[in-house]
Amino acid sequence: MNEKQWAREALTISGVHAERCMKCGKCSGACPSYEFMEYHPHQFVDMILKGGFEKLSNSQSVYKCLSCFVCVERCPRSVFPANIIEAVRTLTERSIGGDKIAADMISEMDDAPQQLLMEAFRKFSK
Repeated sequence: MNEKQWAREALTISGVHAERCMKCGKCSGACPSYEFMEYHPHQFVDMILKGGFEKLSNSQSVYKCLSCFVCVERCPRSVFPANIIEAVRTLTERSIGGDKIAADMISEMDDAPQQLLMEAFRKFSK
């Protein structure tokens, strides 16, 4: 797939209308992972529209997102940046292929947050 097809797929999976974004930065300003991310929530939205899927999928920012949805709550236009980040993460993992977590690995991850474990099962057990 080319950049536009990846971006279109990410927008389809996320269900987000990225063109609504007015680039106010409120989502990024509220992000608890802001200082650890190369690309911030508002940049994900902008880069998807401009065809930057490859940069986003190769960035560790995809995995730094906590999926806390603070960006979703702060967005005045209901753009849902977290959904875009999750869609990029999902497409990246699908392109790599294979399961990333097995049920028997859970006992080794006893300090992981429950939300992380449930998301991992949901995404990678299909």
